[in-house]
Amino acid sequence: MKVAFATQDLARVDAHFGWAKNIAIYDLEPEGWALDRVEAFEGDLKEDGDEDKLAPKLAAIKDCAILYVAAIGGSGAARVVAQNIHPMKVPQPEPIEELLGKLQDVLKGNPPPWLRKVMGKGHERSFEFDEEDA
Repeated sequence: MKVAFATQDLARVDAHFGWAKNIAIYDLEPEGWALDRVEAFEGDLKEDGDEDKLAPKLAAIKDCAILYVAAIGGSGAARVVAQNIHPMKVPQPEPIEELLGKLQDVLKGNPPPWLRKVMGKGHERSFEFDEEDA
């Protein structure tokens, strides 16, 4: 499963989706994770209400199941959800590797229904679940 992180420093989730300088995309598997790629964005990344700036970011995360952000606007969130990607907002900057570890632990246990749905909808299913969990 691919997980995207809006980041300015490539180490933490510390960016608003629309203003992020980078989106780090990781492959997450039961045994661990690896950085798949970093999508870098240039130009004016300040708040400006320009919805077109989201198009390259939406294209960059199209193969992801989850997007972690520090913040995201309503229309941005709606466009992310329309691509069957679940946005996750962190209340304060958090290290990407800690978030990956927490997510991996949840996936190894009994993921909540929303996460099973995200994983099963148009994304490769890397984790197995018991029939009773489905």
